Amino acid sequence: MEKNKLKTLRRTRRKTGIRKRIFGSPEQPRLSIFRSSKHVYAQVIDDFAGKTLAEASTVSAKLEKGCTTEAAAEVGKAIAEKAKAAGIETVAFDRNGFRYHGRVKALADAAREGGLKF
Repeated sequence: MEKNKLKTLRRTRRKTGIRKRIFGSPEQPRLSIFRSSKHVYAQVIDDFAGKTLAEASTVSAKLEKGCTTEAAAEVGKAIAEKAKAAGIETVAFDRNGFRYHGRVKALADAAREGGLKF
């Protein structure tokens, strides 16, 4: 099996294990992140209604382009601001199978600094 396919398979297994335990409710929605090679994305999701309540990414025009930890921190600040505007204070953090390191950690720390609790 190719190395990239194996890495993707491992992440998918971790992701399903995480999603068994984490479920976003209206009181405590799920903060889901996705990290690609070029961009970082974050969403606050209410799983009962199946709706995205807030979103931010490096693709957004206001945010810096690129896949750096600084860009991920900007996304974390932006998602915290949008979640606060939507009346959300606490979230369940879904790292989506990615290791809590680098861009993922920078996004989470910036979201905490922005006022989100998880």
